[in-house]
Amino acid sequence: MKSQDETLEEWCRLLLRAFELEDVDVDINEVLSVAGVAAHSVVRPAAPLTTFIAGLATGLQCAAGQAPDVLAMHSAMDVARTAAKAYAAEEARAATGSPAAGSAGTSAPSGTPGE
Repeated sequence: MKSQDETLEEWCRLLLRAFELEDVDVDINEVLSVAGVAAHSVVRPAAPLTTFIAGLATGLQCAAGQAPDVLAMHSAMDVARTAAKAYAAEEARAATGSPAAGSAGTSAPSGTPGE
C-alpha cells in the first residue's frame, strides 16, 4: 500500500503529464501548507479556491513573461498565505469590535474588488 506522500507525488506527476507540464516542479508541501493556512484562516473550502487562484496567478505571470515558473509559484503562494492571514486578523478584529490598527474606526481597503 502506498503512503499518502507517494500517492500525492504520483498524482502530481500524472496531472502534470495530463496538462503537458512535465517540466514544472511543484512543491507539494508548499501547496498543502498554503491550503492549510487558507482552510484555517478563512474557511475549509477556501483551501482549494486559494490554491486554484494562486495557480492561475502563477500561470498568468509566467505567460506574460514576468517571472520564471518557480519564482512565480513562490510569489503566488506568499501572496495567498499573506492574504489568508490578513483576512483572519481582520475577522478577529471585527469579532472583538476593535478597529484595525491606525484606522480610527474605519477598515483599510483590502484591494479586493467589491469591498
